Amino acid sequence: MKKITKAVIPAAGLGTRMLPISKSVPKEMLPIVDRPAISFLVEEAAAAGVTDVLIITGRGKDTIENYFDFNVEYEKKLTESGKYAEIEEMRRICSMANVYFLRQKETKGLGHAVLTAKNFIADEPFYILYGDDVILSETPVCTQLAKAYEKYGKPCCGVKPVPWELVYKYCSLKAESNGDNTYHVTDMIEKPKPEQAYSNLSILGRVLLTSDIFDILEKTEPGAGGEIQLTDAMRVLATNGGMTAVDFEGERFDFGSKLGFLTANVKSAVNHPEIGEDFKKFLIEFADSIK
Repeated sequence: MKKITKAVIPAAGLGTRMLPISKSVPKEMLPIVDRPAISFLVEEAAAAGVTDVLIITGRGKDTIENYFDFNVEYEKKLTESGKYAEIEEMRRICSMANVYFLRQKETKGLGHAVLTAKNFIADEPFYILYGDDVILSETPVCTQLAKAYEKYGKPCCGVKPVPWELVYKYCSLKAESNGDNTYHVTDMIEKPKPEQAYSNLSILGRVLLTSDIFDILEKTEPGAGGEIQLTDAMRVLATNGGMTAVDFEGERFDFGSKLGFLTANVKSAVNHPEIGEDFKKFLIEFADSIK
């Protein structure tokens, strides 16, 4: 079984739920305290052994590329101030993995975005980290998927139970427990109507696929929302041999939503080495003031 060294991060979406800020700042560049959301995704992939990351971008997202590049002006200013640790940290971020960029010229859906990565992936297994989903966990979710892939030999998806009334926003899996935190998946449906849902297990932000997904995507017709849905292509895998779903350890934040953005910042700020203790005090005082 090949070692997984490649990852794809689709980040071409407009982020309409985060308007008006997303009109000029890509939602993937919105901060969690002092780092943009997409930095967490690349760091997770690198921690799981990925050496090459392809970020699928669109118009107006040049700031993502700039973030993963050295900045001579900043380094000169920091050197003058003797702030060498800051320089080292910025260079570490740029060197976590080889980060490449490809522009999706038309936003035709997640499945179409993944299809543009065909030449980059070639015949290797790879991770997909959804650009909207930041997951904070002890063990990288990509690593959790890789362990299930090694054990069961099937493509994997990271899942969580979602409230039944929200299943229509995600997808629904037909799945049977393997007796641990994994499931054998034999079918799935994207954005189901209530009577179509198999379960309240939904894919949230992480997938491990093999290169045969590209042949399937090339034949996949537009589905929910008139877009080429990755779920529709994965359904072919599920109904022809199955997939493995992993109920992953970690907390997922929807960075396409204002509440997800704010929640991720509050929870991360509490644990931040520089401001954590002071922020906790502020939260306690603020909470008392609004009772």
